[in-house]
Amino acid sequence: MKDTGTSAADDRSFDGRTAIVTGASRGIGRAIAAELVRRGARVCVTARDGDVLRQTVGELGPNVTIGVAGRVDDEGHQDEVVSRTLEAFGGIDFLVNNAGINPVHGPLMDLGLPAARKVVEVNALAPLAWTRKVHHAWMRRHGGAVVNISSIAALRPAENIGMYGASKAMLAHLTRQLALELAPRVRVNAVAPAVVTTSFASALYEGREAEAARPYPLRRLGHPTDVSAMVAFLLSERASWITGQVAVIDGGVTLVLPE
Repeated sequence: MKDTGTSAADDRSFDGRTAIVTGASRGIGRAIAAELVRRGARVCVTARDGDVLRQTVGELGPNVTIGVAGRVDDEGHQDEVVSRTLEAFGGIDFLVNNAGINPVHGPLMDLGLPAARKVVEVNALAPLAWTRKVHHAWMRRHGGAVVNISSIAALRPAENIGMYGASKAMLAHLTRQLALELAPRVRVNAVAPAVVTTSFASALYEGREAEAARPYPLRRLGHPTDVSAMVAFLLSERASWITGQVAVIDGGVTLVLPE
């Protein structure tokens, strides 16, 4: 049978669309931005490090990408990003809440409350704030799609990353709640990856990647492009009947983790 589908190389399904991707100067966020650009989107990328962000914009293409440096949980930064994206590209069809932190390692009983508040502010409340601002500025009139980056740490307790997991569980619940509240014009979904080979997760695998991947039925850790492909699908029209879902992409590891 003749294949009449569009190949990955010539997929321009996001032509004319605009996205904001937070935490996009490296790792998963950068891979997501690159995938959206490859599919024809114009993208505003954000990150704290302005120098790295400028390099990312240069590599992705300054004709289709702008960068705005700042802290993801800073309201002034959020307003600036929304304003500059609308000024540069005329709309905001997609929002990817990717930025996240995990600055503490250890049991919750040893965790200071200021650190706990910061994790929740960045990983859960900031995505809510970004969604509200983008919705008010564009999506409530024109529609759109939002994807949040959660984690399999949201699914069950794990040693030493309790607050990170709790914040990602909150983000997963916010995803479902926002999907209900913003339907039918705006779809909201999330992706929950296992360990992905980025600098953010390097402490979990660096120097022992084969050992770290051994419990995974697919025998490898994730790559940023595994996540970016799922995010692009959830933003696309092919996912037009999907909302309020948290898509686990984990190489099968949650099938074998102890209960």
